[in-house]
Amino acid sequence: MSTESLTYTELGDRLGASPEAARSLARRLRLPRKPGNDGKVRIIVDLAEIQYTPLSARSLGGQLADIDADAKIKQLQAELAKLEVEKQCLAASVAGHRTDFERERDRCDMLVVETLNWTKVAMSAREKAARLEGEMSARRGGRWWGRLVTRRGVGNKRTPTSVTANGPSPSQPEDGRQLLPVPARI
Repeated sequence: MSTESLTYTELGDRLGASPEAARSLARRLRLPRKPGNDGKVRIIVDLAEIQYTPLSARSLGGQLADIDADAKIKQLQAELAKLEVEKQCLAASVAGHRTDFERERDRCDMLVVETLNWTKVAMSAREKAARLEGEMSARRGGRWWGRLVTRRGVGNKRTPTSVTANGPSPSQPEDGRQLLPVPARI
């Protein structure tokens, strides 16, 4: 178990990786760090305990070289044509939905106007019915309690029994009719 004090560059050289990869590995493994006399950070590490295998370097150039550019262009043009056809189909569908919407909106507007007209007719009919009912009640003789007093008083003409010095008593009218008590409604 031999521990060594290495900088990130030295650790990267020993592991066969870059100094950035060595720094990342030291952070990930939480290796102790100490500042050196030269101002560089030194990592205290036991290389026998570290199991590190560097990944092979990725090359984007190799992947792009494998793909045939002409085939890719043809593939993209085919997708573009397919999308154009789909766009035209959607535009036709949208136009159909738009005409349906406009037709339904016109129909709704007509129904609203018709509803308002029928509301006016119903209100005028109610007003006319109320007016005719008032005329009928006026022709029948007015108030119901007036008819009640008149009918009972026609055959009951009595002479006043209690007369004060000023005239008839307040419970009897001056024309001689007798008022009957009206039962209270609960």
